[in-house]
Parts: sequence; C-alpha cells; structure tokens
Amino acid sequence: MGRARLILSLNDANRLQPGDILVTTTTAPPWTPLFLTASGLVTDAGGLLSHGAVVAREYHLPAVVGTNRATSVIADGRLIEVDGDRGTVRLLLE
Repeated sequence: MGRARLILSLNDANRLQPGDILVTTTTAPPWTPLFLTASGLVTDAGGLLSHGAVVAREYHLPAVVGTNRATSVIADGRLIEVDGDRGTVRLLLE
C-alpha cells in the first residue's frame, strides 16, 4: 500500500518519494535506480519478462505490469494497493 506516483519521464523521477508506488507506461534499464525508492510498480505495458517485472522481482517489490491503462486510471497521489501475486491493483479510500 502506498501513494501512486505517476512518473512518465525520467525528468520527473525526483517526484518519487520513499514508499511511493511507481506508476508509469513502462520501464527500461535507466529507470532501475527508482526501484530503490519505490514500494511497488504498476505499468501500462509489459509482461513477465519485461524490465519492470524482472527488476521488481529482484528487489522484492510487488508489481503489476501490462495493465494497458494504469496511467489513465490511477491519479497521482492516490492511495493504492498492489498485489503482485494476484495481479491486482486496488484503489483505496482515503
């Protein structure tokens, strides 16, 4: 559980704070340092072998990748819960 932080470009990476859940379109190797700060990951694109999924497993972070719409449905700052085992993201009440 944490605050969704929509990061659509590495230029906005400084907005990610410890405990935030990284919500983005996709990740690539230059994004790897963000996994040290994030408490979870949600992406629009990706699969089991995508960069985000692999790195999230290495860092023991819950992740849901390939949602197709996370960045358009999850508002920045929204409290969410990511269950990587079930592949679900819940929007929580404040």
